[in-house]
Amino acid sequence: MPLSRRKTLALIGGGVILAATGSLGAIATRQPRTALLPWGQAGLGEDARHRALSWALLAPNPHNRQPWLVDLREPGVVTLYVDTAKLLPHTDPYSRQITIGLGCFLELMRMAASHGGQRVTITPFPEGFDDRALDGRPVARAVFTADAGVTADPLFPHALARRSNKEPYDLARPLPEDTLEKLAVADTARFGGTLDAKEVADWRAFTREALRIEIETPHTFKESVDLFRIGRAEVDANPDGIDFTGPLFEVLGATGLMTREASLDTSSQAYKAGLDAVYANTDTAMGHVWLVTVGNSRPDQIATGADWLRVNLAATGAGVAFQPLSQALQEYPEMAKLYADLHARLAQEGGTVQMLARIGYGPEVAPSPRWPLETKILNA
Repeated sequence: MPLSRRKTLALIGGGVILAATGSLGAIATRQPRTALLPWGQAGLGEDARHRALSWALLAPNPHNRQPWLVDLREPGVVTLYVDTAKLLPHTDPYSRQITIGLGCFLELMRMAASHGGQRVTITPFPEGFDDRALDGRPVARAVFTADAGVTADPLFPHALARRSNKEPYDLARPLPEDTLEKLAVADTARFGGTLDAKEVADWRAFTREALRIEIETPHTFKESVDLFRIGRAEVDANPDGIDFTGPLFEVLGATGLMTREASLDTSSQAYKAGLDAVYANTDTAMGHVWLVTVGNSRPDQIATGADWLRVNLAATGAGVAFQPLSQALQEYPEMAKLYADLHARLAQEGGTVQMLARIGYGPEVAPSPRWPLETKILNA
């Protein structure tokens, strides 16, 4: 569930919150102490694999679950596994989106290695796979080889600035006509998009409806709410999931005005204000982009992740804000009609719509929290 962290619940309590913020100044100004440290440690380490992995940690992934685990016992090799405790069984029942996130991780690792004179050869699912579920078999085996002639990927320098920008975009700033051309950097999937005002208005309504369905479906909404991290202490203790930090949320958390239990109460003012806030995101899209693949196997999804990271980095390089809107792509019964409608629009000749995002100009936002690398290495 994409949430506007600065707008969500901003109307709740009105003057009460403003007064509380003033009286609880020390609490209101607290910021995470450790959850953002990996962004400043990218590229550190003596081993080429550690350096590349410290960048890979920063890859986009659904609900910021960071589902990657790596085995480094084989010299010069990274074996990637999925942490099955980090899956999203309600919104992503076949782990298609999780697999795409793992593809983003592998691609950012490969990019980082290329800037260190390392060629990375990736074999996805070397022991096979199940298209219906992820399991304990390796997701990929990546072999690092020193190669002074490897081409450094030109998109990599945008990695530290890359964001999934979950704030309303500027309705007064249209995107330049060549924006889609700049973002058409996918290697395997078919890239598409629109900046046409009429089409964008239609997609705004469509993505709003998909978001409504996800929020109003109890089991999918609860999956998101269970992953809320409210305030600095929770984010530092568990730097994945959906983070709420900053003065407003520090006070809301400290005073008990924002809790996971209250967020599930559909009759509450918190819930209603939250709806208005998240709709402000879909309703301010200034363009939309998508990826469509012919196949939908696990290796196809890994390749999609590489393409999606590339598109996100290209948007960053162009100064364009970018937020995935994956609700209509989710494969649970309540979303079936919109899923079919989406494919009828974008995959008329067959295939799978793998990703959909809104683009525009948005405010500067902070990076998402990350677990440190040492917590993701098996047998360390």
